[in-house]
Amino acid sequence: MKSLDELHDIYDKLKNYISIRTGNNSSALNQRHVLVCGGTGCTSSNSEKIIQALNREIAINKIEKEVKVIKTGCFGLCALGPIMIVYPEGCFYSMVTLEDIPEIVQKHFLQGKVVKKLLYQETVDGDTIKSLQSTPFYAKQQRVALRNCGVIDPECIDEYIAVNGYKALEKVLTQTSPDQVIKLVSDAGLRGRGGGGFPTGFKWKLAAANQADQKYVCCNADEGDPGAFMDRSVLEGDPHTVLEAMAIAGFAIGASKGYIYIRAEYPIAVKRLKIAIDQAREYGILGKNIFKKGFNFDIDIRLGAGAFVCGEETALITSIEGHRGEPKPRPPYPAVKGLFGKPTILNNVETYANIPPIILNGSEWFSSIGTEKSKGTKVFALGGKINHTGLVEVPMGTTLREIVDEIGGGVPNGKSFKAAQTGGPSGGCIPASYFDIPIDYDNLIEIGSMMGSGGLIVMDESTCMVDIAKFFLEFTVDESCGKCTPCREGTKRLLEILNKITEGIATIEDISKLESLCKYMKQTALCGLGQTAPNPVLSTLRYFRDEYEAHIKDHKCSAGVCKALLQYKILPEKCKGCTLCARNCPAGAISGKVKEIHIIDQQKCIKCGVCCSKCKFNAIIKG
Repeated sequence: MKSLDELHDIYDKLKNYISIRTGNNSSALNQRHVLVCGGTGCTSSNSEKIIQALNREIAINKIEKEVKVIKTGCFGLCALGPIMIVYPEGCFYSMVTLEDIPEIVQKHFLQGKVVKKLLYQETVDGDTIKSLQSTPFYAKQQRVALRNCGVIDPECIDEYIAVNGYKALEKVLTQTSPDQVIKLVSDAGLRGRGGGGFPTGFKWKLAAANQADQKYVCCNADEGDPGAFMDRSVLEGDPHTVLEAMAIAGFAIGASKGYIYIRAEYPIAVKRLKIAIDQAREYGILGKNIFKKGFNFDIDIRLGAGAFVCGEETALITSIEGHRGEPKPRPPYPAVKGLFGKPTILNNVETYANIPPIILNGSEWFSSIGTEKSKGTKVFALGGKINHTGLVEVPMGTTLREIVDEIGGGVPNGKSFKAAQTGGPSGGCIPASYFDIPIDYDNLIEIGSMMGSGGLIVMDESTCMVDIAKFFLEFTVDESCGKCTPCREGTKRLLEILNKITEGIATIEDISKLESLCKYMKQTALCGLGQTAPNPVLSTLRYFRDEYEAHIKDHKCSAGVCKALLQYKILPEKCKGCTLCARNCPAGAISGKVKEIHIIDQQKCIKCGVCCSKCKFNAIIKG
């Protein structure tokens, strides 16, 4: 167990050591820090072996004192992993391979020369990049929840302490009352980052007002939206910030026990959480009589099996209790009767990650970021048809165009932005006509979408919006717990109609059926899964109704995605009769003599697209 004085000593000894990683510590220029991403994305691209190779080469060259290798969490620019940043120079190396390691050690570490071929970006508009923050991907970001990701070793509690870790907990235990903590969070305007946007301080106030012999603080780290990995990245890169925030929440509402509910599919996050909890207990930051202030609080982990419905708070609580994860009617709300029938607060990982900075910097600081009704920043997982797939954190109110074009690098292959899906299966599509909309809770709801947990899937003109709606309905059909009829049966009926449309056998009346069914599901489903499952259908109908009608009336998918409506055609004016298409067709559907125009037998064609990809003269089109 460490005393407060000992924790302060750790901070004093390590704060300069950590500051090397900003490139601003001139007193420590005799040592380099090599930060290598150890998040899931880069780990899948061999970053662990790269770290081993680095340490091996450093040992061979006997420069262990001059070069320190640190495994961090996600830097955000996942599309270019594995990523390595060398400080104090701030060199950002991307797509590093094992073969690059000897050159990096020899050229950069021993000779002081940058390996330019590995640089993510050397100049912007002709100006040499002097810091990571000046690159287009990072320039418009403001990292609050992700402040320590890619900066510290997530498996070392001392490094967390060196970046003001656990100072917020010390502050609330030594300088404030529970009511003052709740007021601070309320005045900051923090809203839940899990999707609903419920005021965090008000939720804590409700739980604090209910008297009980036991209360609980729960963390939702289940994160089931397709394409979402915000919470996972925070836990992989900065697990102690969640532990600290949960302890602060426990102090605020009078709870002594916390649970983190995380899906088993996140092995790296689970491992680092376990390490962090053990370290915090060893230091006396979790457990009995924390900082000798009479406050008791401890945290355990509960693994989920990956059921999307367990992202709903009552289903999650039921699962922690050891039962099948099914939602319950509300009221009573968890703040009144939650885990094991006791008052409980439940927030997601990103929400908790904002708590320590709010405590340390004040409510006015946090509320100065963002918009009038949506304070602070939001983390988004960028995916789909975008150049820079990855994780970004921007102030609320940043426009969709800024996120996609300036931070995300735009749509690849010269194609145009068509829409963006936010909120996953519970959200909706934002069309190009709203490309300049400021992203916040209220604006998204107004146009038929929602913030959700932060998944942002970008689509270009090659995307069929009917097919997108069908994709999300397939997901919710699989993930429905089956407890209530509107969700269990309604999602299946919606999917059946969408299948009819994409197969070209629907009638125009089916669109009216879709809309009616969506309306009834939203009004009668038991939980948020069923109530929001129609959103992808409703938003695509609202903005892309012409595509639905074209599928039905013209039997045509303009994006060429729906195979049942697809035909490959040979343009007579371009066909050279080279026979390459016929020779590669797996179904033998193409006929024609050498140097004569070829023909595709539509009855035999399996619509695989091989002929189109093989043709050297662009003579085959799909439509």
